[in-house]
Amino acid sequence: MELERILSGGQTGADRAALDWAIANNVPHGGWCPLGRLAEDGRIDDQYSLRETPSPNYIQRTEWNVRDADATVIFSLAPALSGGSLATAELAAAMGKPWLHLSASGEGDAADRLRDFLREHRPRTLNVAGPRTSSEPEVGEFIGTTLAAALPVDKS
Repeated sequence: MELERILSGGQTGADRAALDWAIANNVPHGGWCPLGRLAEDGRIDDQYSLRETPSPNYIQRTEWNVRDADATVIFSLAPALSGGSLATAELAAAMGKPWLHLSASGEGDAADRLRDFLREHRPRTLNVAGPRTSSEPEVGEFIGTTLAAALPVDKS
């Protein structure tokens, strides 16, 4: 089984970095975003193929993306999860869904750890989550580099 789709919620930072990577590499993407396409920088652009939840609450979007994915990877620069990223891990655990936290300051190579996780769990749909730009401005670069190394795609 091969990864077929990237899901994310469209928030600045980790979510958009994953969606941007998917778009740039012709990997199908989607996911749930809050009603009104809410994000910390305003309305989420229509270039992202996201569906709105019935609620403007971020937690509903988070829960539905975890629910609809086969597995979740949570990126962060910080070694410990907090806020919405911690909630994502807790939701995945409660739903019995495999999840992985990749920290830029963590042990081992992030791309190797992601490849191992994908080989073990074989998700068709991967939810990508992590902090907003306002809390970790460089998280997007970490995600782009890691996804590019772990998920080589055919550009033809």
